[in-house]
Amino acid sequence: MKIYDFEGFPNPARVRIALAEKGVTDQVEFVAVDVPNGEHRKPEFLAKNPSSAVPVLELKDGTTISECTAITEYIDNAYEGISLTGSNAKEKAVVHMMQRRAEQSVMDAVGAYFHHATAGLGPEIERYQNKDWGLKQKENALQGMQYFDSVLADNPYVAGENFSMADITLFAGLGFADFAQIEIPDSCNQLKAWREKVAKRPSIAG
Repeated sequence: MKIYDFEGFPNPARVRIALAEKGVTDQVEFVAVDVPNGEHRKPEFLAKNPSSAVPVLELKDGTTISECTAITEYIDNAYEGISLTGSNAKEKAVVHMMQRRAEQSVMDAVGAYFHHATAGLGPEIERYQNKDWGLKQKENALQGMQYFDSVLADNPYVAGENFSMADITLFAGLGFADFAQIEIPDSCNQLKAWREKVAKRPSIAG
């Protein structure tokens, strides 16, 4: 299978971590999409993902799957090893719930701030910006960090006892926050400790 992405971007990082957790990175062909120069908006790529976002998974039969959650679902179910999406009905529901919260309140909020309230990827890519919206989303990102700090005060991982795609999303979101120069609040000691712990996983530390 192929993964179309741009290495170093936060959403591609999520899928690369998932692949590493399952131990199958070497079974994937990575195809670079030059997002900073607009390759993701060309017809050839839009045919694979009309939303023009990376990453995209392409299977041998030509099926293309976009959205990090969907790609991770495929990877998790296609390969043996650690479960990233939950092993029973309750776990699956909680993982999906917490993954969405991490995505919405940190990853997406940071993204909105970066693309709207900073220079982002430059005028050729950032064709529309709403600075007030971006600044509001920065506030939301900080609130999201505080929320997850409270979650991690009572749980070793975002969705409970086990590492999951919810942790991957939050970790990548915090990395994006670093890039966008949004600092984790000083009071978020649990979140910082969790981040240090997760950063030591072989799938991330290398």
